[in-house]
Amino acid sequence: MTPVANWSYPTAVRFGAGRISELGEACVAAGIQRPLLVTDKGLAGLPITRDTLDLLEAAGLGRAVFSDVDPNPTDANVEAGVKAYREGGHDGVIAFGGGS
Repeated sequence: MTPVANWSYPTAVRFGAGRISELGEACVAAGIQRPLLVTDKGLAGLPITRDTLDLLEAAGLGRAVFSDVDPNPTDANVEAGVKAYREGGHDGVIAFGGGS
């Protein structure tokens, strides 16, 4: 049995195999038109990240990624991310990865 779930505390989270295909729909439902995908350097170059950016682009949501995040993020990482968000005119964030 493959687990699939939705929960919304504190924000909506979709979990389960293949659910990445719903990303464009999830952004639209959240009112996001120009998301910034935030991940770390290791994940940034993987096929799953490129495929995710392809999905966003196909949904008309652009193709923006910020990957200057250390495994244990620093204040400098946060400041750089906020700068990228503001300069890019983004209106939402997609957090890709896990851990800290």
